[in-house]
Amino acid sequence: MTDHRTLEGEFDFHGDALDDVFSTYSRLRARCPVGRGGKYGGFWYLTKNEDIFAAEQDPGTFSVAPSMLLPGFGTDFPLIPLDIDPPEHARYRRILLPLFTPRAVARLEDGMRGTARQLIGQMTEQRVADVSALYARPMPTVVFSRLAGFPEKDWPRFDAWVDDIIYERTTNPARARAAAREVVAYFDHLLRARHSMAVNHDLISELLGARIDGEPLTHDELVSYCYLLFLAGLDTTAWAIRSSLWYLARHAEAQERLRREPDLIPAAAEEFLRTMSPVQAMARTCRADTEIRGRQLKAGDRVLLVFGAGNRDPDSFERPDEIQIDREANRHLAFGAGIHRCLGSHLGRRELVVALQEFLSAVPGFSHAEPDEKWHGIGRLTLQLARG
Repeated sequence: MTDHRTLEGEFDFHGDALDDVFSTYSRLRARCPVGRGGKYGGFWYLTKNEDIFAAEQDPGTFSVAPSMLLPGFGTDFPLIPLDIDPPEHARYRRILLPLFTPRAVARLEDGMRGTARQLIGQMTEQRVADVSALYARPMPTVVFSRLAGFPEKDWPRFDAWVDDIIYERTTNPARARAAAREVVAYFDHLLRARHSMAVNHDLISELLGARIDGEPLTHDELVSYCYLLFLAGLDTTAWAIRSSLWYLARHAEAQERLRREPDLIPAAAEEFLRTMSPVQAMARTCRADTEIRGRQLKAGDRVLLVFGAGNRDPDSFERPDEIQIDREANRHLAFGAGIHRCLGSHLGRRELVVALQEFLSAVPGFSHAEPDEKWHGIGRLTLQLARG
């Protein structure tokens, strides 16, 4: 049997470790719910739902600086507003908040559905298709890029950058940093060009016109904001769509029930977000010594809030490892909590719901053509597609 200190020290939440991460979470919660991981320079981790929520509500003790990411996304600057603490955090966050309200997101729905239907239509003749490459990935890329104001001609470059920055940073950090430099250069050029263009009703225009204490954002602040929007807007929603379809491809009865009862799709989407969260963890740094469940955390220690473990905590969810597509009480952590709750949460969940509605409506049945493909990430998802 694995010693709990070995289990703590070897804990990982990236790459192949995600294959069996839910079993790992169960063992950690039972044996060492607050523990000390040895990877990525060392960190404490919290796996209990209530501890994670408490930390999210206490930015005075748990700072997001120098980064909420462990390891980072290949940059040497804080990502705005993700890595900014109060009180500055609120000033940066409120700039774009009006564009991500439920009402603002509802105005984007027709465009989402049109994009989803177009992508599905391109798969009409295929009996076997990589639904990740043809649907889960391009849908949020198109939707978010239009919202942000990223030029359509550049969209084909985005996936390679996302893959290198997010999925190579733990095994090939040099490649991740090289891609990060390319993205920074891209936004440096794009922002300089946009200064001389007519104002559009998109995120970049809002950033260019924003003022904090009467002053515009600096060029470096604009680049940082765009860098974060680029990564957060493309990867997480693609992961959520892909993992939801991955599950449904394995469970024909859930597929059929959602077709019979489409009103359940929003609840199912929340359950997929809870159980297969695109963001499994976020990091903090202790501002002062603190104690959690008898463990002594010191000022300066890095602390990992393991959302994926909290989302399957049996003290917070009945039968937590069971995906119940009609689950009602679902206060999950897929988007975080507190002041750093994901700015785009309403957009992300709406994209997921629309993607599932349109796919289930158009495709009468689907199953895995390659059953060994994993649940996590935005890699291939090869499905056998039935035709009506």
